[in-house]
Amino acid sequence: MSSIEEFGYRQELQRSLSFADLMIYGLIFMVPIAPFGIFGNVFATSHGMVALAYVIGLVAMAFTALSYAQMARAFPMAGSVYTYAGRGIAAPVGFMAGWAILLDYLLVPSLLYLIASAAMHTFIPVIPVWGWLVAFVVLNTVVNYLGIQMTAKITRVMLVAELVVLAIFLVVGVIALAQGKAQTGALTPFFDSSSFTWSVVFAAASVAVLSFLGFDGISTLAEESRVDARRIGRSMVAALALAAVLFVVQTWVAALLTPNREQLIAQGDAPGQAFYTTAEFAGGAWLSVLTAVATAIAWGFANSLVAQAATSRLLFAMARDRQLPAFLAKVHPRHRVPVNATFLVAGLSLVIGVFMSTREQGIGELSSLVNFGALAAFLVLHVAVVWHYMVRRRSADYWAHLVAPAIGFAVLVAVVINQNVAAHWVGGLWLVVGLIVLAASYASGRRPVLPSEVQ
Repeated sequence: MSSIEEFGYRQELQRSLSFADLMIYGLIFMVPIAPFGIFGNVFATSHGMVALAYVIGLVAMAFTALSYAQMARAFPMAGSVYTYAGRGIAAPVGFMAGWAILLDYLLVPSLLYLIASAAMHTFIPVIPVWGWLVAFVVLNTVVNYLGIQMTAKITRVMLVAELVVLAIFLVVGVIALAQGKAQTGALTPFFDSSSFTWSVVFAAASVAVLSFLGFDGISTLAEESRVDARRIGRSMVAALALAAVLFVVQTWVAALLTPNREQLIAQGDAPGQAFYTTAEFAGGAWLSVLTAVATAIAWGFANSLVAQAATSRLLFAMARDRQLPAFLAKVHPRHRVPVNATFLVAGLSLVIGVFMSTREQGIGELSSLVNFGALAAFLVLHVAVVWHYMVRRRSADYWAHLVAPAIGFAVLVAVVINQNVAAHWVGGLWLVVGLIVLAASYASGRRPVLPSEVQ
């Protein structure tokens, strides 16, 4: 296994994670039941072709996962796309890629906490949304502070629980279909000739892709993994493939059983209740409550737990390279975690989550911004693969280092173009701020420089 000392760093984080830990981490980050929470929005945007939207999202993310795997082999260290773009192209490009994906990583925990808190508030209204937010943030911060092994143990338990709930829904759903409760033809969730256009499909995919975000978080744990770099890449691909199967199957079953289809397509699903309504139609009120509570716990605890861990590692990596304040690079001497970065993420998540809870479209606005930051960074990742392998190393593996990244880039461009227009404006403003920060670094004599590889 490559040593990070080869790239000018000291090994500070604890190497304790196995291949299974990494794959489970990625699955938890993506949330096996993620479509529960955004099913209605994807259904309305895709005009009922939910399964097709997830297939397109899988294609985009599959090529991105292949690019991640290639760069993880070349640079087995924390930092994700920030590290890969910085070392694969140039340090300033890495800074901008890291800045772009920071928009995703910094907002993801807030989005997860907000969705979960809103769901729990509907069941226990005596506790306000902000109260649930505080509880989720404190709980996850304590677990992450205790070390990555504690996080890994918790995620295993949560993954099993999510899969049990998903299995119950699928069994009840299949029984309902066998009883003749289907509201449309078996292939309609994949293709409806009366509604199909590429703009509709890609617009829906731009929402559905939120469920896939998280497999890339595995790369942030490269310095805490005891497996070699190739297996880190394979764990990303494996986690993505397993999640995709689960996403397509559950959305296909749910789309067949969704009542009031035309009304949902026309009016959308602002409250985010469409999946739970479908669950009630399929199996009764108990199934609706079970799926809703499971979503709240999965998003508010399990997913946000690993999201907080991944975000703190990205901040740690950028601070270690003096591209963010140095205090974020502090590692706890006992727990071996980036402690200051962990606390900063917790604080930001709380502030942003509470603020967005006061906005009527807070969840939708956060979702669009999260997706924009991630997809912009993924575009740079594909370029980094081509530049590092084809231009620098003169690779002869044209599929892995040229064709696959080019296809992934093209698919992502189509998805980004069909995103919410507001996300383009706010995301673009975020990138402009990043350029200003980068220019200020140059002006102050602190231009981005990565530690040199040992020759």
